[in-house]
Amino acid sequence: MLKRQSGLLSEEAYLQQEAASPIRQEYVDGAVYAMTGGTLRHNLITLNFASLLRGHLRGTPCRVFMSDAKLRVAKQNAYYYPDVMVSCAVTLQTLTGAEVVIDTPVLLVEVTSPSSEGIDRREKLVAYRTLPSLKEYVLIAQDRPEIEIHTRLSDTSWEITHLAPGDPVVFGSIDLSTDFATLYEESGVDL
Repeated sequence: MLKRQSGLLSEEAYLQQEAASPIRQEYVDGAVYAMTGGTLRHNLITLNFASLLRGHLRGTPCRVFMSDAKLRVAKQNAYYYPDVMVSCAVTLQTLTGAEVVIDTPVLLVEVTSPSSEGIDRREKLVAYRTLPSLKEYVLIAQDRPEIEIHTRLSDTSWEITHLAPGDPVVFGSIDLSTDFATLYEESGVDL
C-alpha cells in the first residue's frame, strides 16, 4: 500500500531523497508515495517467483531483480518498485555496484493484494506498457489462485491471459513453463 507524501519533487530531488531514505518510495510525475510493508504471503509468493526465474535464467544474459530494485518509466516520469523484474540488458550483465535503476525489463511481476490491486491493474499497467523492452506483465493474486499475463503482440497490441489452477503457466518472454503449485508453494492459498 502506498501513502502519499506532501509536495511535488523534481526527478533529481526524488532520486537524491530516495538514496538517503530508509524507506522505499515510488515517484509519479512529482508525487512521492511511501511503500508500506506487505504480508508474509506476499513475500513468499514473490520469493517463489524470483527463485524460479533465477534458477531458470542462471547462465543467460538475463538478470532477476526483486522489490528493492527501482524501475524507471520515462514516458510516465515515474519510478516504481515491481515485486519481480527480469532484464536482459547488456549494461546489467556486469554490475559495478553503482547501478540503482532499471529501465529495460522484459518481464515485470506484481503480486497483488486488496490494497494494491487497483494501482497494479490501472496505473502501473498503463505505465509499464509504455516500456519498449517489456514483453510480459504478470499479475499474481496473493489471496486467491489467479494469474493474469499481459503479453505484448506489437507496439500497440497486447493479449491478456487469465489462468486458474490446472492451467499451464507459460512465460514466453523468457521461455519458461511452470504451474500454480510452484508459484504458490507454502503460501497457504488453496489450489
